[in-house]
Amino acid sequence: MSASKSPDSLGIRTSRRKFLQHSALLVGTASALPQISLGQSALPVNGQRFADPASGDYWQSVRDQFAFPENTVPMNAANLCPSFQSVTETVAELTADIDSDCSFNNRAKYSDMLEQTRTLVAEQLHVDSDEVALVRNTSEANNIINNGLQLDGGDEVVIWDQNHPTNHVAWEVRAARFGTRVRKVATPASPTDPQQLVDAFVDAFGPRTRVLALTQVSNVSGIKLPVKEIIAAAHARGIYVHVDGAQSWGAMALDLADLGADSFTASAHKWYMGPKEVGLLYVRSENIPRIWPSVIAPGWGDDVEADPVGARKFESLGQRDDAALAALGITAQLHNEIGPARVEARITELAQHLKEGIAAQGLRLVTPMSPELSHGVCITRAPSGQGGSISGRLYSEHGIAGAATGGVRLCPTIYNTTNHIDRAITGLGALMT
Repeated sequence: MSASKSPDSLGIRTSRRKFLQHSALLVGTASALPQISLGQSALPVNGQRFADPASGDYWQSVRDQFAFPENTVPMNAANLCPSFQSVTETVAELTADIDSDCSFNNRAKYSDMLEQTRTLVAEQLHVDSDEVALVRNTSEANNIINNGLQLDGGDEVVIWDQNHPTNHVAWEVRAARFGTRVRKVATPASPTDPQQLVDAFVDAFGPRTRVLALTQVSNVSGIKLPVKEIIAAAHARGIYVHVDGAQSWGAMALDLADLGADSFTASAHKWYMGPKEVGLLYVRSENIPRIWPSVIAPGWGDDVEADPVGARKFESLGQRDDAALAALGITAQLHNEIGPARVEARITELAQHLKEGIAAQGLRLVTPMSPELSHGVCITRAPSGQGGSISGRLYSEHGIAGAATGGVRLCPTIYNTTNHIDRAITGLGALMT
């Protein structure tokens, strides 16, 4: 595939030059929607900004940006988060705008909104905007890499046995189709040192290993891999490394350029607390030409050689939810206003409070206690077959919505308060001791 053709010659409206011409975005192009602007900090619910970070009201002011009531508190960010209410309102307003005038004339502005959103997301991740595709979710993004990388019969893909099915079973399905091999790595159930995790993967590398597919934070154990060190070891052997970041985008301050991954995926509906059906696919620039897209739709071009600029070729998906893609930019602005480092520190604080409280109840954790080996995903051991009933009762009797994944899974994030955490601890203690 050629990367030399200009986007203008292909009729693509997503070039860097055209983006710069429209950098005013909604401020200049959507005067009918004056309350929505991606060119300045987004306004949280009711037009109120967050409290001063130095004040004792700061995290309560963050919690106030979400619509859930206190009797049904979400604590399962590993699966689905509520959106910031201003994001929900943005989606509703922009959807209404499209429904009131679905002409090409009116919808033209959404191309500009998409490019502004892409730039905001790329800047947060410390990568170039041409390396970022905004797809529909982590599952789609993982499968683009799975189906797009060229592999030969007998080539080997090493995966973590705790990967999500779209980064696990998907590789096995490909192996069944094309004769590649999959080697699964089991890591220590209770690691005490990050090097144990690095060694488990390095020991699995062989002469035919071409790809290493990881999950940065496990959704079934809560273990956080030292991915930067694992990536460096793999690259020293010429191995392509793909990282599923579904449990880290929006939960950690990420620098993908420093991390070194060849590709990285995530979903906006989890820890990022953004719109539904918007996902992230990052592909390092030198890898973009070697990955074939999974879907070809209008916007691709007129022949096999005509691919859009950079990672945008992975967005050739047909009609998209333009309102959701634009609202992702509002989400990015909110993360910028809070600060990714502050978000990461707050999740660490809440998760440690939760784990220590669970342990103080005499309950056993699946997830490592150390924040060096875990982050926001916290799993408590449950008697065999009882995780579902305990999780259900935690919701119905204590108003805490978790999950039965690997035990009883609770994943607090920035809309949770310490009172929520204490209620979860008390509930687990009452139900399991």
